[in-house]
Amino acid sequence: MEKLSKLRGFYLFLGLAGGSFGSYLSLLLVHNGLNSGQIGILMATGTLVAITIQPMWGIISDRYNQTRLVLILSVAVPALLAVFYRSEYFIVLLLVYTCSTIFSSTQAPIADSYAISAANRAGATYGSIRLMMSIGAALGAYAGGVYVSTFSVSTIWLPFLFFNLIAVLIAFTLPKQAEENHMMRQSFTQGVRQLLGNRVFLAFLGGSFLVNQTMAAFGTYFVIAFQSVGGSTRYAGIALFLASVTNVPSMLFASKVIKRLGRERTLLLGALIYVLRWGIQVAFPYPSVMIGVQVLHGLSFGFFYIAAVEYVSQITSNEMQATGQSVFNMVFAGFSGIVGNLLNGFLLNQGGVEVMNLSCMLSSIAGAMLLFYVARNSRRKLSTTLSSGGAQA
Repeated sequence: MEKLSKLRGFYLFLGLAGGSFGSYLSLLLVHNGLNSGQIGILMATGTLVAITIQPMWGIISDRYNQTRLVLILSVAVPALLAVFYRSEYFIVLLLVYTCSTIFSSTQAPIADSYAISAANRAGATYGSIRLMMSIGAALGAYAGGVYVSTFSVSTIWLPFLFFNLIAVLIAFTLPKQAEENHMMRQSFTQGVRQLLGNRVFLAFLGGSFLVNQTMAAFGTYFVIAFQSVGGSTRYAGIALFLASVTNVPSMLFASKVIKRLGRERTLLLGALIYVLRWGIQVAFPYPSVMIGVQVLHGLSFGFFYIAAVEYVSQITSNEMQATGQSVFNMVFAGFSGIVGNLLNGFLLNQGGVEVMNLSCMLSSIAGAMLLFYVARNSRRKLSTTLSSGGAQA
């Protein structure tokens, strides 16, 4: 129970840091002279470099038994580098974002390895731990909007540094290695090859990619898009708070929904709510609607993410758990982030909010179609755990 409390505290302050800074980073970059197209290039480049380096973190974490060290670095380094976001030079901003992303990209798989292990040992659910990050993100997003409106976006790195340092202090109290951690017991390349031999798993990755690339439009460009249709920074904070706080009940009840519908159908449900969410914004591109529609965030992202993490855990064997989560994270947060930042930044810059929202709706529809294929096949070979020889769907 003590470990669960520590992990919940860690996720809470991680959410406070991300909510207060990440949602307003694009606004800070605009303040520094960049347009949405340049922001997309900057973020896509940083994410691409991080993806190529990500396997190194698995080696350091497991082969050298340094899980806690990697987790601490993933939080501390981006926090300390945030002060350099005040620069007006594109090359400096690119280097800072790239270095920060290299370290922060390992945050999710490492923290989740602790959370899943702790939840299993305590008889709790992963969602009951992960929801603390959503609570923190909700409070941070609202506080960030108030902070930017009251002070200056150029100093938004200060609360980010403060909250992350508290998270680092909590991380120091965690065990050196997550229990039952089976990360990288075999070659990363070999593990990836086995996973990608499963056509249904490929469809799952494709659906996740198409759905989550739309989140770049929300996570990176929401404040800019909201202001472009007449919204204020303070009200943007309220919208971001609403989006994050709806994750809390969604993650609490996700396990019950999954038990009733199954992981694959819950994924499809989440994707369909993404379609509804973007479709409403296509039809009504107004600030009030952009605020109200955020109540669907928890039902879309909350259900989708919890079901996806558990789905990957279900279809991969113990020795391939980290490989499966790493592949999913590379696609869900990595490649989708690259394409989402580039595509949505370009569309927002060239066509405006309406064009970007339409693209997101169409992408969500395509993703839902792939996830329908996954759900349709769920009663067949997806119940078979991938072994070292690989399961061919």
